[in-house]
Amino acid sequence: MKTKLLLPAAALLLMLTACGPEREIAYVKDATRDSSMTLAGEFSKGIQANDILYIYVESQTPLATVSFNQETNKSAVSATGAVINPGSSNVQGYLVNQDGYITFPVLGKLKVLGLTHAELAKQLEDRLVAEGHVTDPVVTVKLMNFRVCVLGDVARPGQLVVQGERLTIFEALSMVGDLTIYGQRENVTVIREENGQRVIGTLDLTKQDVFNSPYYYLHQNDVVYVEPNGRKKRNADYDPMIMTYISTGLSVLSTFASMFYYYTLSKHYSK
Repeated sequence: MKTKLLLPAAALLLMLTACGPEREIAYVKDATRDSSMTLAGEFSKGIQANDILYIYVESQTPLATVSFNQETNKSAVSATGAVINPGSSNVQGYLVNQDGYITFPVLGKLKVLGLTHAELAKQLEDRLVAEGHVTDPVVTVKLMNFRVCVLGDVARPGQLVVQGERLTIFEALSMVGDLTIYGQRENVTVIREENGQRVIGTLDLTKQDVFNSPYYYLHQNDVVYVEPNGRKKRNADYDPMIMTYISTGLSVLSTFASMFYYYTLSKHYSK
């Protein structure tokens, strides 16, 4: 009987080793359900150098906007420093240079550094009307190269390219398949560059205070690092194949024990 219980006991041991307590994997566990709160963080710091902007001008008189859109004004593509979007063969964007300027068709060089997308759109609309180019312009401004890197103990580490400028930490983690069972939810690091300086912040995903953190909304070029928990760090000191070796050894031992059991049983009944 002891032999027959050997394998189930070993399987139970493996399951207990692999699974962590609920407190290590729960998100926002201290938040009251069915409650609401105001988010304090900023999801954008405005337009920055090296941003690639998509700008489109609309009007009820389409011919009036031809000169202002790269899709229709092909001669403006090379003249304005436009950048081809890797995901499309006919959509371009304006690269913001290191001084914070873009060159826009007809209007020329524009200072855009620090402006929100809505502010730039309003600025362009006002100038188009004031200078008599378009009477009823509607300008759309979007960020084409919002990139965030997610590293560490997540299912699929890598770089995320997002359309738009709004991305939360939870959205980013869901896009990489969530944290692994070993990911440390209480100590997620966000590395950010602000005003020429590298800033390092931390997030505790198990607390509702995460929603008030300046790192809840990720910014352009942020790097998110999920640190492994203590159990994985301890396991790193051992051979990664140790559990395979143990499982194989137990299987072999069980086979020999079963053979010996049936051999003894047959000898008993042969008498």
